[in-house]
Parts: sequence; structure tokens; C-alpha cells
Amino acid sequence: MNKDQAKEVKAKVLKEIDITEKTIEEYKEQTKPIALDRAVGRLSRMDAINNKSVTEAALRQAESKLIRLKHVLSQVDKEGFGLCAKCKSPIPIGRIFLVPQTSHCVNCAV
Repeated sequence: MNKDQAKEVKAKVLKEIDITEKTIEEYKEQTKPIALDRAVGRLSRMDAINNKSVTEAALRQAESKLIRLKHVLSQVDKEGFGLCAKCKSPIPIGRIFLVPQTSHCVNCAV
């Protein structure tokens, strides 16, 4: 990976970090406890609890993605960045731009 590509990857990762942080804030807002005094029926309340569980799972995934993105940002300028963690082949730059937190090539990611 050349310096221009590394610069582009950094910009992409920073943008993804910003988007992910905003998403995490939205999920945190949506996963606040459901008040008992809400005037909703039993089924509506159960549906709200189910939706909260789904959002909590999405929140955990987003937090995990944020950790991986921050790790990528710290590794971009280091020797070996852009090489598959398993087979050590270069990861195509298109894959890095599409999924910047990836550490494996397409073949090894399966």
C-alpha cells in the first residue's frame, strides 16, 4: 500500500468512526429502560421490549466495530498493514475501502 492509499484509508476510517459513534449514540438512546407507566397494551409493551433487545444487539456490534476501526487507525502507517492476518497476502485496496476494519482477505474471511 502506498502513502496516498494509506491517506485515503485513514480518511475513510475517520469517517466510519464518526458515523459509528453517532450510530452508537442513537442506539443508546433507543435502549433506555422502558417506563412502566407508559399507557400501552401488554402486546405493545412486549413488542417494545423485543425491539429494545434487537437494538441492544446492534449496539454491541457497533461498539465492537468502533474498537476495530480505532485499531485500524492505529495500524495504517505500520509495516504490514493491508496484509491478510492469515495468509499474509495483500488485501485488495477495494476491500479495505469497503470494510476498513477487515484484517483478512476475501478467501481467508470465509
